[in-house]
Amino acid sequence: MGELLILRHGETEWSRMRKHTGRTDLPLTPRGEEEASALAPRVAARHIVCAFCSPALRARATARLAGLPGAEPLDDLWEWDYGGYEGRTTAEIRQEIPGWAVWTHEIVPGATPGETVRAVGERCDRVIAAVRPHLESGDVALVAHGHLLRILTARWLGLPADHGRLFALRTGTTCTLGLEHGREVITSWNVPPS
Repeated sequence: MGELLILRHGETEWSRMRKHTGRTDLPLTPRGEEEASALAPRVAARHIVCAFCSPALRARATARLAGLPGAEPLDDLWEWDYGGYEGRTTAEIRQEIPGWAVWTHEIVPGATPGETVRAVGERCDRVIAAVRPHLESGDVALVAHGHLLRILTARWLGLPADHGRLFALRTGTTCTLGLEHGREVITSWNVPPS
């Protein structure tokens, strides 16, 4: 049985500034390109039978630089749609709404309608269902975004989507999700390139 190898995309200008970046399609910074390229040895060491990525430029570039040029884009791997909070930091939002957290407060519409954490969890459930059969043959790589991958991990473990808040995830890192005695587990987390 294979594992899910999950890769968070490399740094973008907005991730460096800690801005919520859902549907804004930003490229990697030079540092983000270095982070993505540095993942290639870890990817090459795995028996990957298929790979999927978010359609976002930052995820597709990370997949290519990490050695997964054939990663198939999946719409369900897009980052959380932050609606009216797109491009804003948590600190900025908390000036208007004390105690605000993306995990606990409603997302308001903006240039896009926004999305609930539960809706993101439903997208993650579809991704897990789609890739699970491939794990019989080897590892499956997923290249996507911080909040999306945190929610996907919570759902892999059978937790509610908002429990993704428990899993900090830096740019340009890998994680693995697998099974132990038939139960879903985290086998590695937030591992930087060697």
